[in-house]
Amino acid sequence: MSSRTALRGTAVLAAALVLAGCGGSDAGSGGGSAQGSTAPTSGQSSFPVTVTTAFGDVEVPKAPERVVALGWGDAETALALGVQPVGASDWLAFGGEGVGPWAAGEYDQAPQIIGTLEPSYEAIAALKPDLILDTKSPATQERYDKLSAIAPTIGQPEGVDPYLTTYTQQLDLVGQALGKTTEADAVAAQVDDAFTAAAAAHPEFKGVDVAVAAYGSTGFGAYVRGDGRVDFMEKLGFTNKPAIQDLATDSFFVPVSEEQLPLLDAGLTVAFPIFVDAAQITDNPLWQAIPSVQAGHSVVLGDATLANAFSLATPQSIQYALENAVPLFAGAL
Repeated sequence: MSSRTALRGTAVLAAALVLAGCGGSDAGSGGGSAQGSTAPTSGQSSFPVTVTTAFGDVEVPKAPERVVALGWGDAETALALGVQPVGASDWLAFGGEGVGPWAAGEYDQAPQIIGTLEPSYEAIAALKPDLILDTKSPATQERYDKLSAIAPTIGQPEGVDPYLTTYTQQLDLVGQALGKTTEADAVAAQVDDAFTAAAAAHPEFKGVDVAVAAYGSTGFGAYVRGDGRVDFMEKLGFTNKPAIQDLATDSFFVPVSEEQLPLLDAGLTVAFPIFVDAAQITDNPLWQAIPSVQAGHSVVLGDATLANAFSLATPQSIQYALENAVPLFAGAL
């Protein structure tokens, strides 16, 4: 049985760079049904439960039956715990059920699709949710106030900036709110085991500097610790390039001008396009001049599905990225 199947069975550049595809779902609600939420069945958590978030303690009075998942990865995280949201945001414009192919078939009935950066609060209210998940989002006070007026809303963890909720923190928050803490712990352990196995299979990754970059309409940018893509690489044994990490501010990325492209030179350089063709990276003479690129120690994730899996950082997408991206990294070394 594959790790992805096991995960399902357990319960079963400012913004453009982090979102890597948030456009296309901001129009508000789309097709799909308001039916289909599966309430917690494990019985290991009694309600009410109190979840501590950046916006204070949130009480969930009873086992949620109608969940709306708005944050980046919230819907797939709920699905990994056996709960099917009745409404969800499609940050990466997957279409359909709003989830990646690695989560295909996890809904019995498609959710209503809600906008991302500018969700329709009227559409959310019409779904009559008893819980809203917004653990990885713009996280403004205004957004939170509007959502919490509709239903108990779980924002990011205390002390965590917008969009910087890790997959383990997301699992923890969602697991608490759904009464699925045992399942959340089991899924987190499986993901950790998958990373451990991948790192053990590739000892050549250990200690190698990596630069993780993206290219979109505003140019190049590089990610820093706190972003899921860098966390992914460091769990494999890589080290985010110090010269990039030293530029980190309170954001998850640093802009990189074309004159600064040598900054992306590293033991391994990984890049992916955002709403542009991958050839705009690979055909760029300045990209081609980067020493690691010239030496063949670079990977451009031109396949949109794989780039999305690498970016989304849900239990399901992480497993897909481990299965499909790690061989590319190994080949480049």
